[in-house]
Amino acid sequence: MMRSNKFSISLALCIFLASCSSDNNNSNDDNLGNSVDNCQAEPQVMTTDDGIEFVRTPDACFQSLPDWPYEPKYVEIDGLRQAYVDEGDVTGPVVLLLHGQPSWSYLYRKMIPVLSAGGFRVIAMDHLGMGRSDKPLDIGDFSYLGHHNRLERFIEALELRDINLFVQDWGSLIGLRVAGLNPDWFARIVVGNGTLPVIPAGVQPYPAVENPDEVVDLPNVYENFPPQQESFYDGCNLMYDPTTGFFSDWMNYSMKGSSFQPSSVLEALTWFDLPDDEAAAYDAPYPTRIYLAGPRVFPSLINELPGVNYDAWAGLSNFEKPFLTLWAANDPGSLGSCETQQLLIDSIPGARGLPHKRLAEASHFLQDDQGEAIAQALVGFYSTVPLRRGDRYCEVLLVKQNNNAVEAEVWGTHNLNYCPAESWDALDAEVIKTETGAQAVIMNGPRFWLVNTTSGNGSYNEFKTFGDLETRLLAKLEIDPSDADREPYTEGTVLRSTIYTFNSGEEIYELTSSDGEVYVMQAMSQTVNTNLTLSDLPTLGSSLSLPDGWAYTARTLEEDLVLTADGEAIVIQDELANTYQRR
Repeated sequence: MMRSNKFSISLALCIFLASCSSDNNNSNDDNLGNSVDNCQAEPQVMTTDDGIEFVRTPDACFQSLPDWPYEPKYVEIDGLRQAYVDEGDVTGPVVLLLHGQPSWSYLYRKMIPVLSAGGFRVIAMDHLGMGRSDKPLDIGDFSYLGHHNRLERFIEALELRDINLFVQDWGSLIGLRVAGLNPDWFARIVVGNGTLPVIPAGVQPYPAVENPDEVVDLPNVYENFPPQQESFYDGCNLMYDPTTGFFSDWMNYSMKGSSFQPSSVLEALTWFDLPDDEAAAYDAPYPTRIYLAGPRVFPSLINELPGVNYDAWAGLSNFEKPFLTLWAANDPGSLGSCETQQLLIDSIPGARGLPHKRLAEASHFLQDDQGEAIAQALVGFYSTVPLRRGDRYCEVLLVKQNNNAVEAEVWGTHNLNYCPAESWDALDAEVIKTETGAQAVIMNGPRFWLVNTTSGNGSYNEFKTFGDLETRLLAKLEIDPSDADREPYTEGTVLRSTIYTFNSGEEIYELTSSDGEVYVMQAMSQTVNTNLTLSDLPTLGSSLSLPDGWAYTARTLEEDLVLTADGEAIVIQDELANTYQRR
């Protein structure tokens, strides 16, 4: 259904409210008077020390919103409040949720409870001019780099680190720029229908909106989108594109259209019909047009992108920590295309080998359509640390007698952490032996993984903490006593069903025996030589005491190399405890 224009006001009133001044124009909260108690109160125009005029949506506008019980918090940046909600365990891992245009953090109402219940500290921020953040009146007070700068300062003010990021729409254009320039701040990144555009300097993507402060009766560009959305795609093929030649019209409509309101956009770009009370909640921050400068100008910020994102994209192109894409399968805009999603997957190292998805029954605002499902996927993804090429890990082997057999339980840091040195170095094998009742304890690490992707039998759903090092049960191995003193370069058998993939273009390290058997290094060890590093591997052969007729080689793959173990794997170690699997 088409929403009514809840906040149309006359052009004369708009001009008056935007230009009025008062002796009390400053950023002190007291100047709001009683307006916080009345959503329809006349807007109180305030001014920052730098001369920026702004308004603040009355608190009364946010009362009794459906599924939104959250109290706002604020960070003041340059005299303007940046609003956010902060839910869940304050000591838990941080999840930062960034919305796009013209939504606000209400978009995450279905995700916040699931993520909070998963043990995370969940922060959903409102961009300047949106939600409960302050709202400058002049569209010239909004800029792409300004949004970027405020997000950086917001993160620094809250002292957020090891951030698990989720971004969508303009939240991705802003958030991915911050991540690309500050990759050390982020632990994992998930993108839903978004990207970081890199546009050459000197290019103007779209004509600028003329007379942007006019209020004009323009046709609603989304009027042909039904409340229950139809399917636009056959797989990745767009069967019908309702947005052809659309973006310039969208820039003009959002900037000048008298009927522009966020709820009509949210209704059009969600798969399911948006209930009236939820539509009203999306409009709540904007009781009259004077509050709308931020959402109005956002599409036009596309013309500020040329030449500014080269360094940020370079940072993302070297981001090796986990980077996942969760796409809506029915977003007809460019951000919803398979090509946009695939570009991120192909360009960002951390995206390789992860379970990227396109979600059915979801459109551009996928958080509204499939919020619970997305949040559940994020809880699993943010709770794991996928073991990837170059990652550090450690294992503790507990050797026990099991009837007539000797069994080793392998407890590893895989998918939990990168085996912090201070935690690993503090462990004592004898203490672990006493605490666990093991006959022997083998400290296997630190080690560094050389495989790009792994699939096959997963770990057991059992966890154990040694000191403060979290581990999970990876395997239970029956040990042949004759293997206890197995010499380097002699074969052993490990019971497992796995598929290891080394990607094309990667350098691999192989041992070739005197009879032509080839073994590929899957993990480098520092248990014998604590100074060994990955950069030493190309020339490691000169440091090994190879058996007669054996050779060590380094080579770059021209195509993917797949090692499959169907029930058992044949492995060897060199004298430095580096592990190799037979091809």
